[in-house]
Amino acid sequence: MDDTTALLKQLTEAHGVSGYEGEVREILRGLLEPLGELSSDQVGSVICRLEGQAGGPRVMLAGHMDEIGFMVKHVGKEGVIRFLPLGGWWDQVLLGQRVVVKTRKGDVIGIIGAKPPHLLPADERKKVVARKDMYIDVGAGSVEEVEEAGVRPGDPVIPVGDFVEMAVSDTYLAKALDDRVGCAVVVQAMQALQEGHLPNVVYGVATVMEEVGLRGATTSVEVVKPDVALILEVDIAGDVPGIKPEQSSVRLGEGPSMLLFDARMIPNLKLRDLVMDTAAELGIPLQTSALEVGGTDGGAIHLHNIGVPTVVIAVPTRHIHSHGAIMRRGDYDQAVRLVEAVVRKLDADTVSGLSPF
Repeated sequence: MDDTTALLKQLTEAHGVSGYEGEVREILRGLLEPLGELSSDQVGSVICRLEGQAGGPRVMLAGHMDEIGFMVKHVGKEGVIRFLPLGGWWDQVLLGQRVVVKTRKGDVIGIIGAKPPHLLPADERKKVVARKDMYIDVGAGSVEEVEEAGVRPGDPVIPVGDFVEMAVSDTYLAKALDDRVGCAVVVQAMQALQEGHLPNVVYGVATVMEEVGLRGATTSVEVVKPDVALILEVDIAGDVPGIKPEQSSVRLGEGPSMLLFDARMIPNLKLRDLVMDTAAELGIPLQTSALEVGGTDGGAIHLHNIGVPTVVIAVPTRHIHSHGAIMRRGDYDQAVRLVEAVVRKLDADTVSGLSPF
C-alpha cells in the first residue's frame, strides 16, 4: 500500500458525520500542519495557509470532511433506537446495514432493522420500507439496556464500511469517499505546491457540514476571503445499468471530471476554460457533467462578498451516499495533477482576467 492509498484508507475509515467531525478533523489537522499555517472558523473547518507570492491572489482549495450518517432521535421502551438522517439518504440502501453509535462510553455496534418480511402480508412485502419504519437494533431488550450501553439522543451514528482494494486493479471501495476524496486532493495538492514558484497564496480548506447545507463553506470563506476557488469533490459515475448517457456520461477510469452546472452554481466560464485548457496541455482526459439535483460547497463560496470565480473538479465515483462507494486511483491521481497545474497558473493577471467584464 503506497502513501496515497494509505491516505485514502485513513480518511475514509475515520468517523465524522455532519456536525460531529472531531475524529477526521484531528487527522486532517495533523496532515495539513506541516504544509502551512493552520487556522479555523468557529464551526470546525480546518484552514491551511501556504504563502507563495506575497500579496498574490488568494486561492481557496475546498473539500468537505463530513460524511452522511445519522443521529439518535429517540430510544423506545423496547430498546430500539429511532434515528434521523444527517445528509441525503436513499431509504432503499439502509435496511440491514451495520452502523456504529458514538457514545460517551465508546462505540456501540448496531444494525438497521424493520418488521421482518415473514410477518408482512404479500402486498406489503413488495413495497419499499420507509426510513420512518426502520430502527437501529443494538441487541438490547429495554431502554435501560440501551442507556447502560451509553446511548442517548443526540449521539451520532456512522455507517460501517472498511476501505477495500478491489480485484480490479487500482479500484477502491469505501464509505465516505464523498468527500474524503476531495480532502485528500487538498492535502496532496498542498504537498505538491511546497516546491517551485507559487504566484499566489493558497488556502487548503477542509470544511464541515456540507451535507446539511454547505455550512462550513459559508463560514470558512469568511476567513479566507478568496479571489478564486477550486472545489474538490466526487462526481456521479454513470457507467452502471439504468443510466442513460444524457443523464451522466462520466465513467470510472476515464479521468477526473468538471461540473458544468449544479443546482447551486454555474462555474466561472473563464476559469472553466482555464481548467479545460490545462487538462489538454497535460494530456489529462477531462470529463464533464451537469448535476441537476444537489450542489457543492461552491454554492456558498462563489457568492461570497461580490462573488468568487469558482469551479468544481471531481473524481468519478459510483454509489455515493451509501455504505460503500467505488473509485479508480488513476482518476484521483490525475485530479491532483490538474489541481496543482491550475493553481500554479493563477497569478495576479490571470485571476484579474477571470472577471466577466
